[in-house]
Amino acid sequence: MLFSNQLSINIMQLNTVNPNIQKSETLPADFYSNLTIWEAMKEKIFAPSWQYLGDRQSFFGGQETIFPITLLDKYLDEPLLLTQDEDEKIRCLSNVCTHRGFLLAQHPAKHRKIICGYHGRRFNLSGKMEHMPEFKDAEGFPRSCDHLHELPLRQWRQFLFTSLESNIDWEIIAEELDRRLSFLPIEQFRYAPEYSTEYMVHAHWALYCDNYLEGFHIPFVHHQLNQMLDYSTYDTEVFPHMNLQIGYSSVEGEHFQLPPEHPDYGKKITAFYYWIFPNLMLNFYPWGLSINVVRPLNPSLSRISFITYLYDEEKFLEMDAAALTDKVEREDEFVVEGVQKGLRSRFYKTGRFSPRREKGVHHFHSLLQQALS
Repeated sequence: MLFSNQLSINIMQLNTVNPNIQKSETLPADFYSNLTIWEAMKEKIFAPSWQYLGDRQSFFGGQETIFPITLLDKYLDEPLLLTQDEDEKIRCLSNVCTHRGFLLAQHPAKHRKIICGYHGRRFNLSGKMEHMPEFKDAEGFPRSCDHLHELPLRQWRQFLFTSLESNIDWEIIAEELDRRLSFLPIEQFRYAPEYSTEYMVHAHWALYCDNYLEGFHIPFVHHQLNQMLDYSTYDTEVFPHMNLQIGYSSVEGEHFQLPPEHPDYGKKITAFYYWIFPNLMLNFYPWGLSINVVRPLNPSLSRISFITYLYDEEKFLEMDAAALTDKVEREDEFVVEGVQKGLRSRFYKTGRFSPRREKGVHHFHSLLQQALS
């Protein structure tokens, strides 16, 4: 009860986000440093959300039938196991034996069964317990909970997602992605590990998302990027648990060749920046896709994964996209880490939103406040 009461007090202090952006304040500085809220976010924000796992080919492009992963290592730390059976059906299971809690799989492997290395409990690839040594005298065994817990698994194109306690309608997310992106042969995009990397950012994960969710800072922070964009037409569209920023190209900039049936046909769009609550960015460019996953580590440290998929490698190299992406990331890190330090000031409590330029941040703060309430 102590934790619950303390959380209620903290949530009352966070009740600053008005549904009307013209009247609303931002979440207060305390949100980004309060350890009680930090812990509460695990169950209230991340456990119910859809988390990106990777693409199907990266897990099961070879002979493997089981693939252990840890969901949000160093934060949720949930051991999971992806399996693929003879019918190529993929499942997401708990990687914890239902006998004594031992981790079932330590490495990707080709197995027809899942056998616990501690006491020999055996499961099939769908998670059903099939055999347990020395248990013939156990009464009421097996129970339903002796089988491995199966998590919901969703696939959009080649990409896999799961949720520990899903309460967000995945179909709404998938439908919006398809509405704008169905013209792209995304399944043909090549994963490019040579252009994929990770960044350690000394800031709260939500601050990184705050910065991503508005183009307001582009003319002030990203001078090279600003030359490629028509900032005056930069726009944000908000959906239930996601939003989209659309970057339009300058006169000489690269842009998509959109088909006549596309909702944006005739517009010179150079980027679709999709954000899926709470920590996933899907950035589509004429050369391909950059997936950004924001992984919380502690209230002042985040790991950002940049995962690159190429569609037009010649265009990627011609635009020197790898160097530009790195430059933009370093510039973002500079301002985000500056805000992390600034929030410690005794003189800053909360801010206001630009109704024109910060719709995405207001949407994010509204979802955070709602989830924690």
